[in-house]
Amino acid sequence: MNKSILSIYVLLVFFAASCGTSREKQGELVVSTDVLDSLVESASEVRFYFYEEKNEYPDAMVEMYSPLGNQKFKPGKVPFEFNIKNYPFDAGLSGFQLKMVLNGNDPVGYNSPIFQKELNQGTYRAVAYLVDEEGLALKEFGNYVDRDFMVGETRAFPYQAEPYVIMNLPHNDQRYAQGEEITVDFLLLGGDMNKDRLNVILEVDSMRYPMEQVSPVRVSGLGPGAYSISLHLVKKDGKELDGPFSSVRRRITIE
Repeated sequence: MNKSILSIYVLLVFFAASCGTSREKQGELVVSTDVLDSLVESASEVRFYFYEEKNEYPDAMVEMYSPLGNQKFKPGKVPFEFNIKNYPFDAGLSGFQLKMVLNGNDPVGYNSPIFQKELNQGTYRAVAYLVDEEGLALKEFGNYVDRDFMVGETRAFPYQAEPYVIMNLPHNDQRYAQGEEITVDFLLLGGDMNKDRLNVILEVDSMRYPMEQVSPVRVSGLGPGAYSISLHLVKKDGKELDGPFSSVRRRITIE
């Protein structure tokens, strides 16, 4: 039986902005993993970093007309209606422009502000948001909206003032080519990182990357295989929040 020794060291590298380019890596974390067994000796570096992102539609606004807060529906088709302002929704941007997450699951994209969705009995939290041409969630106030509602005989979520997160990218079971940069994009709702003294912890299997800003994180250097990617919203003192949507997890595969 092969024996392996896994040694991980972490190097945090800070970059000073010198040329003003928006694609300069910032907050880079390098996790170097040496794997030794009786037959193979290999080493790899996994890198976590983010870019300075620019929101091209800071005044964009999405309003939810339906459902109303804690509105009740019969099981079946539930109507959704949105009003979108200050955003080129009908200008033919590539891909889906409006995305919606139900109960922390994968987002579904829509190119119409009015649609119906078949839903079974249950209590739901909908988060709708606009995206840019890269498919990244717009993160200014008004770029997104959330709403709780019920289908069938069920109860509303217990009132909780705690903030929570949803994951825009990646999707569950998404597949990547080896060497392809992975983007982890998310939204923080109901709170502020600084005012509420929050951190978001990104975990890729056993590797951890702490974040103090709501910016898409890029991950590179993962070898072939299946990986668990999760986000955890915590207080700066490390205390985990206990809300139903304070963490989210996805599985991806590197081919």
